[in-house]
Amino acid sequence: MFNSYIRALLIFGHTLVFAVSSYAQNLPSLGDRISGTVSLDQEYNMGQQFLAQIRRSAPTVPDALLISYLENVTYRLATHSQLQDHRLSFVIIDSEELNAFAAPGGIIGVNTGLFLNAQTEAEFASVMAHEIAHVSQRHFARRIDDAQAGQVAQIASLLASVLVMATSDASHGAAAITAVQGRAVENQLRFSRSNEAEADRIGQDNMYAAGLDPEAMGSLFERLNGLNRFRNRPPEFLLSHPVTESRIADARGRAVRYPPRQYGVSLEYQINRARVIGNYTEDKLGLITDAEERFREGDNEFALDVNRYQLVVAYYENKMYREASSALAPLLKKEPNRISYVVTQAEILTEQNEPGQALNFLQRHLEINPNNHALTIAYINALIQARNYAEAANLLETHTAFRNSDHHLWYQLAETWGQAGNVSKVHQARAEYYSLHYDFRNAREQLQFALRIETDNGSGPAELARLKEKVKEVERRQLELNAQQ
Repeated sequence: MFNSYIRALLIFGHTLVFAVSSYAQNLPSLGDRISGTVSLDQEYNMGQQFLAQIRRSAPTVPDALLISYLENVTYRLATHSQLQDHRLSFVIIDSEELNAFAAPGGIIGVNTGLFLNAQTEAEFASVMAHEIAHVSQRHFARRIDDAQAGQVAQIASLLASVLVMATSDASHGAAAITAVQGRAVENQLRFSRSNEAEADRIGQDNMYAAGLDPEAMGSLFERLNGLNRFRNRPPEFLLSHPVTESRIADARGRAVRYPPRQYGVSLEYQINRARVIGNYTEDKLGLITDAEERFREGDNEFALDVNRYQLVVAYYENKMYREASSALAPLLKKEPNRISYVVTQAEILTEQNEPGQALNFLQRHLEINPNNHALTIAYINALIQARNYAEAANLLETHTAFRNSDHHLWYQLAETWGQAGNVSKVHQARAEYYSLHYDFRNAREQLQFALRIETDNGSGPAELARLKEKVKEVERRQLELNAQQ
C-alpha cells in the first residue's frame, strides 16, 4: 500500500518537473533575477498544487483553536519578515512526529508533534520563524535559479520528497529523498545547509522584532539534538533540518548579541499545547492523575492557570464534563473574554447535550468578536447538536466567505446541508471541497449534479448562470493542470 502511495507522490513530482521547467523556460523581461526564473504568482500556484496534494494525502487537523493559534503566531512573525507576498496558507498535520516545513508560494505546515515537543511559545515560534524565512528568502526559487538545466527535474523531485516527508514517517521520507535525489544528494544538501543557516539567522532577527526570545531557537535545537541520541531514528524535522553542534552554537551565539529585553510567557500557547497532549495521550485516566499532581505543585499564578487548564482537558478527555466545567469556572471568572476558555466551555456544554446553553453563551461573545473562527465553529457545532441543521449550514456558508480555502469548512458544509436535506447545496459544497484538492473532474461532476437539480426545480436564470459559470471555471482549471503534465 505504501509503495502505491509513494508512486502517487512521485507522479506529483513528475508533474512538477514539467511545471518548473515551463516556468524556467518562460522568463519575463522585467523583475529581479529570481523573479526572472520563477515569479511570485508562479510560486504561489505551485504551492497551491503542493497544498492540494497534502490535503489528499495526509490527515489534517480541523481544530479551530489550534489553527487560529498557528495563524496568529505566524502572522505576528510575518509582519516583521521580508515576505513580498503575504498570501500564506497553513496546514496542521495530525501526527505525533515532530515536523515543520515550508513550500513555495507561502505554504507553512506543522505536525501536531511540534506542540508536543516545543515547551514554550518562543520555541514554537522559532520553528515558524525559520520556515517563514525559507519562504521570504524564496529558497525554492533560488534553487531553480542556481540550477543547471539538467538539475531542474531533480529540484522538482526534491519538492515531491518534501511532500513525502510532510505526510509520512521519517524512514519512508528518507527513502523517498534517496530515490528522487540519487547522486545529486551531496550537492543538494550542501545548498540546503546554506539555506538552513540563512533561515536560522533571519528567523531569529524576526523573532526579536516580534518580541519573542531568539534564545529559544538554540534551546530547542539543543534539546532535540539530545533526544535524538536516544531514538532509533531521528524525527522527520531533523532529517529535513539537520541539527549539529555548530548550528546550536551559532543560534546561541546570535541570541546573546541582541539588546537585553524582558520576554513574557504565553498562556495561550500552553492552552493549545494542553489540548494536543490530551488528544494524543492514550492513558486518559493517567492524564487526570498527572494534572492533579501538577496543579498541587503550582508555585505561581501562571503555573496554576496552566495546570488548571490541563486538569480541564484531562476531565474532558475522560468525558467527565461536570468536573471539567467546575475546573474551568475559576479561569473563566478571571478572564471571561479569553476565547479559548469560552470555546472550551461551549464544547463542554455541547458534549453535555446542552446546546441551547452553549448557543446563548457563545452568542454574547460573537457579538464582541464577530466572525471569529473558533467561536463561529463552536456555535455551528452547537447548532448541529441542537439539530438546527439549516441554520448551521447557512452560517457555515457565510463563514466560508472569510475562509474560502479551508477544506474542512467545505467538507462540514456538505455534511450539514445533507442533514438539512438540501441536496443541491451538498453537491455545490462538495465541488468546492474537490477543487481545493485539485480534483477538478469530481468538482465538475458535483456542479453538474447541482445544475440538473436546480434546473428541475425551476430555479431562476441567475442561479443557473452562476452554476454554469462555475462549471466552466473548473473545466478551465482542469485544462491548465493537464497542460502541465
